[in-house]
Amino acid sequence: MSNIKCVIVDDEPTARDILQILISQIEGIDIIFSCKNASEALSILNENNIDLLFLDINMPGMSGITLAKSISKKTKIIFTTAYREYAIDGFDLQAVDYLLKPISLGRMQQAIEKYKSENNRSQQNAISSKEYIIIRSERKMVKINLSEMLYVESLSDYLKVYTETKMIITRETITNIDAKLPSNSFIRIHRSYIVSINYINSYTSEFVEINEKAIPISRSYRSSFLMKMETE
Repeated sequence: MSNIKCVIVDDEPTARDILQILISQIEGIDIIFSCKNASEALSILNENNIDLLFLDINMPGMSGITLAKSISKKTKIIFTTAYREYAIDGFDLQAVDYLLKPISLGRMQQAIEKYKSENNRSQQNAISSKEYIIIRSERKMVKINLSEMLYVESLSDYLKVYTETKMIITRETITNIDAKLPSNSFIRIHRSYIVSINYINSYTSEFVEINEKAIPISRSYRSSFLMKMETE
């Protein structure tokens, strides 16, 4: 698989430097350009195939929001900003993630993993519209009908996949499982949980309830989950 090609867009030199340092510590991603404004980035995006944009929002001249509305949907966006109030605008534009400055390496890694997961899922959905997934469990391949899946729980070095009738243990990673599941029916709400939207009985900003089990929603997935539920 080829490396992710990304562009950084921020009017502050220090912010660009910090993003370059963080991104350079993560394997599989190349910084193609670092831009000081949205107009410069737009020219570059029109001339190059870029996978991912790290985009500040509040910039002189053209804002990050305006730029995001002007580019191909093939280029995915991770917003980077010091202003929490812009988060809803970011998710309205279906951004992969929204990073609030100052950004930690762990948070950056999580955002890039979300991009990889969504990208893998999009590719799989384009190839096939299967109504099931296949996972390895107890030395055999097990077929799971998506219509029966309730949720996935990650525990240390293994996963539990809960269905209407049984629980299946697998050594697959939660990122791999997430990439196999259709985004219109399943959503990740925590580093350790993926849930079926169809089986959610109720929810708050803190947890979802499926078959009387309360499953926590982590802070980093909360905004995207609430936006998804409000648009269903």
